[in-house]
Amino acid sequence: MKKPESLVSLVFLAGPGRLESLAPLVRLARQVSLALLALLVLLAPTACVDEQAHDDTPQGNFEALWQIIDEHYCFFDYKDIDWNALYNIYKVRVNDNMTREQLFEVLTDMLAELRDGHVNLYTAFDSGRYWSWHEDYPTNFSDTLQRRYLGTDYRIAGGLRYKILDDNIGYVYYGSFASPVGEGNLDEVIQHLLFCRGMILDIRSNGGGDLTNAEKLAARFCNEKTLVGYIQHKTGHGHNNFSSPKALYLEPSSNLRWQKPVVLLTNRGVYSAANEFTAYMKCLPQVTVVGDHTGGGGGLPFTATLPNGWTVRFSACPTYDRNHNQIEFGIAPDYNVALKNEDFLLGRDTMIEFSRKILVE
Repeated sequence: MKKPESLVSLVFLAGPGRLESLAPLVRLARQVSLALLALLVLLAPTACVDEQAHDDTPQGNFEALWQIIDEHYCFFDYKDIDWNALYNIYKVRVNDNMTREQLFEVLTDMLAELRDGHVNLYTAFDSGRYWSWHEDYPTNFSDTLQRRYLGTDYRIAGGLRYKILDDNIGYVYYGSFASPVGEGNLDEVIQHLLFCRGMILDIRSNGGGDLTNAEKLAARFCNEKTLVGYIQHKTGHGHNNFSSPKALYLEPSSNLRWQKPVVLLTNRGVYSAANEFTAYMKCLPQVTVVGDHTGGGGGLPFTATLPNGWTVRFSACPTYDRNHNQIEFGIAPDYNVALKNEDFLLGRDTMIEFSRKILVE
């Protein structure tokens, strides 16, 4: 009998389908910040699955996966999921004569019941994922239209693309928080846009990445220590064993800060760290959120290993907005605006044009 590895290791908010390096935690340790506060809660001795061995068989791997999720997943009650009932449904589909592909199908089907883009099953031949949080909705973003606005003379600073539009509105696009941005990059962007009437900050289809990049950017719009949300962590194996909510704060940057109006553009592709970023920005008085409801992803994810070596990632610590609302299923905009076909045919981005009107009023 092969004993499975039982340690559950922390991974950072990374967006769906991608495991991130722990290297950002080294940088976080030097910052008194929102991300640091959240992670200090989590970086106690690594959480463990019960020391119960399971065979490296289809049935043994099924039992190991079900137990890991049962003891550590954080959204059972919020999503009204009966995990015991799902055990009975999927258990009968497993037998020791099935192929690895058949086992993978059963396990990913069971995990899909969690309706969580932070839940993934990683193997050498495929990655299980749940992407309905954006696949079932309009994209509300067109790179074809974006190229019309950016042209060919836009600037690039780290992960940011930016330009001054012809009505003296600054346009900044950040497509992934996995793309690094430095303090010097942010200084350059703000200096370049300094005399603009306002800024459109476009994070549409930003699936997340490094939360330190999200916090670093949000700090450029913050003028005082601001409550932006809460976090809890599991304190036991029961579905309701959580710590008391811990307040999370955003600290203002000590570098250049943007003082003019900002419109934040969002769509269903905004997930994980980008979802957290939206929650921060909604707390700032000069920010208006325009576009579609974000995709969500409000649980800090952990990973664990099954007896056969497959890796499962899952949400283990819930985060909330400053009003104690869950953000797992996303954040509503201040103005719900979608791309219109008639505008697309004219080469116009409905959401950008709506934002420009807000900023010139």
